[in-house]
Amino acid sequence: MAPNIPALYDLHFAVPMAGAVLSALNTKLDAASLAAILEKLEAKFMFIDYEYVDVIVKALEIMSQNMTKHPFFVLIQEHGQGPDLVSVGGNKIKYDDLIAMGETDFEIVKPKDEGDPISVNFTSGSTGEPKGVLYSHKAAYLKSLASVRLYDMGVAPVFLWTVDMFRCNGWCCTWTMAAVGGTNICLRNVSAKFIFDSIVLHNVTHLCGGAAILNLIADASLTVPFKVQLIVAGVLPMSRVMKVEGLGYTVSHAYGMTEVLGPAIVKPWRSTNEHERDNIVVENVDVKEPETMASVRHDGKTIGEVMFKGNTLMLGYLKDPEATEEAFKDGWYRTKDLGVIHPNGVIQLKDRAKDIIFTGGEIISTLEVEAVLLSHPKVSEAAVVGKRDDYSKETPCAFVKFKEEYYYGAMSCQEIVEFCEEQLPDFMVPRTVVFGELPVNSTGKVQKFTLRVKANGMHSNIGQKNGCHT
Repeated sequence: MAPNIPALYDLHFAVPMAGAVLSALNTKLDAASLAAILEKLEAKFMFIDYEYVDVIVKALEIMSQNMTKHPFFVLIQEHGQGPDLVSVGGNKIKYDDLIAMGETDFEIVKPKDEGDPISVNFTSGSTGEPKGVLYSHKAAYLKSLASVRLYDMGVAPVFLWTVDMFRCNGWCCTWTMAAVGGTNICLRNVSAKFIFDSIVLHNVTHLCGGAAILNLIADASLTVPFKVQLIVAGVLPMSRVMKVEGLGYTVSHAYGMTEVLGPAIVKPWRSTNEHERDNIVVENVDVKEPETMASVRHDGKTIGEVMFKGNTLMLGYLKDPEATEEAFKDGWYRTKDLGVIHPNGVIQLKDRAKDIIFTGGEIISTLEVEAVLLSHPKVSEAAVVGKRDDYSKETPCAFVKFKEEYYYGAMSCQEIVEFCEEQLPDFMVPRTVVFGELPVNSTGKVQKFTLRVKANGMHSNIGQKNGCHT
């Protein structure tokens, strides 16, 4: 459990070379969530950065009744900083002392089979309990090499670590950078200033991350002196992308998930080429009718489920054969994401299956409404869910958080509604607007199931476009 520091990068090689399986843990987990994951992992060694000793101790206290044996603890320090591991039981050692014990004639323990696991990465838990996703040596190897093309790496790139290494092993860029002889710029903490300073100081060529990285860069308004490749996953408001590209970045949009080892499709923002930077080791990506498994029409309208088949998919879920079987039903990995295929072959993501809104015979993609809301100059975060309605079945309910420089009362619900009316069909315009903080899980993803409960507990706004709550 560590941030994006050199030690965690080292461990992406050292652990597999020792014949073991690596699990980089989400540094934003609370003690209870961490305890549940540790019980499932049954780790033999645990490397802990000094910043996370306290939460690990609390997790171990929760686990104490069920633990038969403590793992061997290794403390990662920087310049002797941080607490020691005196409060945990069992054997322990400092990371630097462990490294000093290394032998130069050590023989690499190679996998007996390319299908053996190399790592376990846990999902965010945005749709339920976090699942341990098993990656094989083969899948990680192929995805890492494919990422050279997927992220337009070239030779000897300089990679700034703004994507967490605990997310799909840093989108597999940990291994990609070694394959191309790249330079890793590690960041213990991410801020707009650190990003800009690192780019200028180290001639950074690439950085990746979720939409929060895009917003961070856009809000800072710092122009970089040369082109930098920025690969972003999530909902990308056009106004934010245009601003960031105006600051000197080249933005690419990524789509993927933990089960497909991170982004499986990456396209330059301005590109309409269906094959540009596709993952060359994904056998097939399709949008299918989930019951018949027939491909949907390429008309940009017919909705189906996005599915993957290929060599860069997970082995399955750790200790959960039922969920694994369900995920790979009929031989395809089922993403539970809904999408359409346009006549030129480009797949457009519409929404998560459980998030799509059905209203008066129309289908609303909450992602499309959220993209419009996020393009409002006063909005920093937004989420849209369906609110039960006796007349239309469901209506869109928007949850909006202001940027820090604005206070609640600086904008009315009517302003939000009118902004949406200028850019969306009438049936997609939110009928209810709620101002305030958005509930998020440990990885920063909005908990829409919580928002649905809140939305459906409010008074009905039938016939209104300006229902307002704070």
